Amino acid sequence: MPRADRFSLQDLLVEASFGIGAKPSRLIMTTLGTVLGIASLVVTVGFAQTAAGQIANQFDAVAATQVVVAPATAQGNGGERAVGVLPWDAPERVERLAGVERAGLVAEVDVRELAVTSVPVNDPSAPAVLSPAVVATTAELLDAVRGDVVTGRYFDAGHDLRGDRVVVLGMRAAEELGINRVDSQPSVFIGETSYTVIGIIKGVERRSDLLDSVILPMGTARADFGVSAPAELQVQIAVGAGSVVERQAPIALSPNAPENFDVTAPSTKSSLRDNIQADINVVFLILGGIALLAGGLGIANVTMLSVMERVGEIGLRRALGATRRDIARQFMIESVVIGLLGGLIGSALGVFAVVIVSLLQGWTPILDPWLAVGSALLGAVVGLAAGALPARRASNIEPITALRGS
Repeated sequence: MPRADRFSLQDLLVEASFGIGAKPSRLIMTTLGTVLGIASLVVTVGFAQTAAGQIANQFDAVAATQVVVAPATAQGNGGERAVGVLPWDAPERVERLAGVERAGLVAEVDVRELAVTSVPVNDPSAPAVLSPAVVATTAELLDAVRGDVVTGRYFDAGHDLRGDRVVVLGMRAAEELGINRVDSQPSVFIGETSYTVIGIIKGVERRSDLLDSVILPMGTARADFGVSAPAELQVQIAVGAGSVVERQAPIALSPNAPENFDVTAPSTKSSLRDNIQADINVVFLILGGIALLAGGLGIANVTMLSVMERVGEIGLRRALGATRRDIARQFMIESVVIGLLGGLIGSALGVFAVVIVSLLQGWTPILDPWLAVGSALLGAVVGLAAGALPARRASNIEPITALRGS
């Protein structure tokens, strides 16, 4: 039968709680190391996850939602030539596909060295001025490339169908031509032909060259300059639909010869994004690990100091029947409780810091719920590891030696 005078589990818990609370200042200093370590770990991992979410949003905003379809080319005797032709109704065809949100055509317009000006120029002695580029698009293109109208409007399908002589200017082209408003119905001239300016655009995230261009309706470009085929199809898709659209768009455009089109689509995962996220995770985890190590060493040092201060107490308990195992358990429980307390406080502070900073920056805080729970338990594990050596040393103290030394 076990001896009745030995410490029970309840006795150990009572003695451990007394040892922990005997010196509040020491408890605060001991817990502070774990609090800082766990809080640093939660903050670093939380910010890594939040930053990864922000990086993903930035990639998804443009790169992961844009598909470009162009005729495939082949090398011939006269150089590269297109082997396919985009149909004029290409936007309507691809918009039937799952994941496609908007689509629009773009064509380069050859104005045959005609000058593009805001007033007709007939002076042959005047120095040549570099004219803005002229391109043609369908009415849906502005939405497909995420452009914004500064003033006026973009042309619509009616302008395109009728071949109206209207243009929209990119913001930089408008500055070059000296046009900043459309309420007075300004005109630009391509050669001696007048085109009414109905709008000015900015903020084009894809095809930013449109900001330097004079933009015609596709029907107008076909009627006035003989544009025979579109150069490319810009498609805005939903996040994650890149592989599906890449596979199905050529079939929708030419069921008998889908190989005649090249499709540039975002992959499901971005290696660049993954590399950035991995680097952020490594750096943040190293910083959190260093802080956590410092907290563990703090617990070990203070627990060792506590052992040295309580040698007489340890000897007295051994003399009253406490075994080596009882003494070791007492100090282990103290270390685990201190670590758990520091883990709970540090985890709460870390979560609070991530949420507050994210909200101040206008980010979406991203935190794994298990991170908070696991971090608190990790504090207890750190306390357990940090208390092993002091507990072993305390258990090796002989009663006679301890009582003589006290």
